[in-house]
Amino acid sequence: MADVNRLSSVHLRAAELHEKINHHNYRYYVLDDPEVSDAEYDGLMNELRRLEAEHPHLVTPASPTQRVGAAPAEGFSQVQHARPMLSLANAFNEEELEAWHRRVKGLLDGADFDLVCELKIDGLAVSLRYENGLFAQGATRGDGYTGEDVTQNLRTVRSIPLRLMGNPPPELEVRGEVYLPLEDFRRLNEEREQRGEPLYANPRNTGAGSVRQLDPKVTASRNLKIWVYSPGNNDTPGIPGNHFDSLEWLRGAGFPINPNNRRFRHIDEVSDYYHHWLESRHDLPYEADGVVIKVDPFSYQNALGFVGREPRWAIAYKFPAEQAVTKLINIGINVGRTGSLNPYAILEPVFVSGATVKQASLHNEEDINRKDIRVGDWVTVERAGDVIPQVVGPITERRTGEEAPFQMPSRCPVCDTLVVKPESDAMHRCPNSACPIQFFELLKHFVSKGAMDIDGLGEQWCATLIEKGLVSDVSGLYYMDKEELLKLDRMGERLATKIMTNIEASKKRSLVRFLFALGILHVGPEIAELLCQRFPSLDALAEATEEELTDIPGIGPKIAESVAAYFAVPNNLEVIDKLRKAGVDPYREIPAIDQDSLPLSGQSFVVTGTLSAFPRREAESRIKALGGSVGSSVTRKTNYLVAGESPGSKLTTAERLGTEVLDEAGFLEILEKAEAGSSRG
Repeated sequence: MADVNRLSSVHLRAAELHEKINHHNYRYYVLDDPEVSDAEYDGLMNELRRLEAEHPHLVTPASPTQRVGAAPAEGFSQVQHARPMLSLANAFNEEELEAWHRRVKGLLDGADFDLVCELKIDGLAVSLRYENGLFAQGATRGDGYTGEDVTQNLRTVRSIPLRLMGNPPPELEVRGEVYLPLEDFRRLNEEREQRGEPLYANPRNTGAGSVRQLDPKVTASRNLKIWVYSPGNNDTPGIPGNHFDSLEWLRGAGFPINPNNRRFRHIDEVSDYYHHWLESRHDLPYEADGVVIKVDPFSYQNALGFVGREPRWAIAYKFPAEQAVTKLINIGINVGRTGSLNPYAILEPVFVSGATVKQASLHNEEDINRKDIRVGDWVTVERAGDVIPQVVGPITERRTGEEAPFQMPSRCPVCDTLVVKPESDAMHRCPNSACPIQFFELLKHFVSKGAMDIDGLGEQWCATLIEKGLVSDVSGLYYMDKEELLKLDRMGERLATKIMTNIEASKKRSLVRFLFALGILHVGPEIAELLCQRFPSLDALAEATEEELTDIPGIGPKIAESVAAYFAVPNNLEVIDKLRKAGVDPYREIPAIDQDSLPLSGQSFVVTGTLSAFPRREAESRIKALGGSVGSSVTRKTNYLVAGESPGSKLTTAERLGTEVLDEAGFLEILEKAEAGSSRG
């Protein structure tokens, strides 16, 4: 009986320690208002560790001691999101913000509604799932539909509650942004510098990489934090009926909610909020790259829905890219998968928008010449969208006369083949399809998600497969066996099995994805779809002439020439033949569409400016669905220019060429008539 009483006492004490430690974690990591000293907190943790060491059955996934993480994993399993984790449309100025607000009001029949403003945290979006109040699973956003299971790593983030407070529903999902505080990023880099290790580029990438560490103990050492920004499902029982109040409800359950969130009635107040943080963002202890504006009532959010992968009820008003001045030391050349020679700037390191920039985009030779950028110039650098560094232009008044104009190399820097530049192409290219770097880039593209989606074969493994001679063209993937993979350094049984399973699954991808995966110049996913609509098999496409290809709306002479040239190369046909013999059989019954029977067949459109009824991309999709083609610039072949608000130079070109210009009402009238005719047919 004494033993039973002692065990009961141990269980009670362990439960009491759980409750106390979770409470103090909430006070410290969520409210930033600790009630006890670090020594007192450590005393509670040490007592719990001792109890669990003496009574191992007390260790549960919800125990505060389990935040240190489990053993390193060989890889991450996939998680299907119950509801997609959507991307946000962007606004870059007041006009675009106001146009979004007008569109939303129009879709809601002029109803008034509150708007919620949140700082857009520059971190890693994650989903957290709770069962009966206990943290059950954490996943990255991934492609929005499928993410990676990083549960063990997210357990180490102390601001994520392992057990919810109050009376949570049986199932609850929340979405949030994991980030690395600036102070911790600086500390991490100082430590790396002292050890002589390369410095991390920016807090966002470092934080995201920390979440995706295979060893959770590495994640635990990074002091990551999270802001929760929404419930995963606004129909969850108990959650209030609007966004702002739902955040307060989540705060009460123990989640960290950003204290700078605000609710406003008028769009002018939103603008004031944005400009306040535009000026004050560098005072924040984390990186923010804009403001997210959301329609507050959930009933209105549900009515608005989404278009593509973007909710109509929210928009990200981005902060402008920050600029810095540094010296252009040299211009290097990268060779792409299609043989394009891509110049890039090698810079004296400079800090821009929270990141140290050493290299930046220069686009192509024509862009360099147009901007008159010379080696040795002092140049202005910005991070476009706070992500991709690019050279804006030179500061000519600082020139000394020693600066050197740039010239593209006459030979490929990788294989020394003579470079060519077709008259119709802005890029110089290496014509050698056996160029090693081209094959490396092609292999990365071939296995990527939008192509054959062979998960597990990242950039490093692609390089290793080539280096070890396991693949010499993309068909080589399908002739490897598991034993060959297991001989590679750092290749474990689980990863080898995953790769072989995914290679086998990729044999049945769609013809559209297979065609895109081949890496044909100018053939992206949309062009691949147009080709497969007209030609229901690869053989039929391979035999098509340039004239037949240009007959397809949306396929111009440059694309037709590229497609025909690809299938005229014997080596390319040999690779396709080897793929077929290995069992790669993309499903070919793509419904062939008789474009001539569609109402807008033969009609070419260009869409410019801001439309109030729907985003420009939706307008273009509807045109294509009705058989019309969409161009990016106005030419003599363009039948209609659809001009929304702020149409820019395309309107001037259309007027000069005599192209018919449609306002939004006229465009909608054409669409409605065409769609009515299509439905009758």
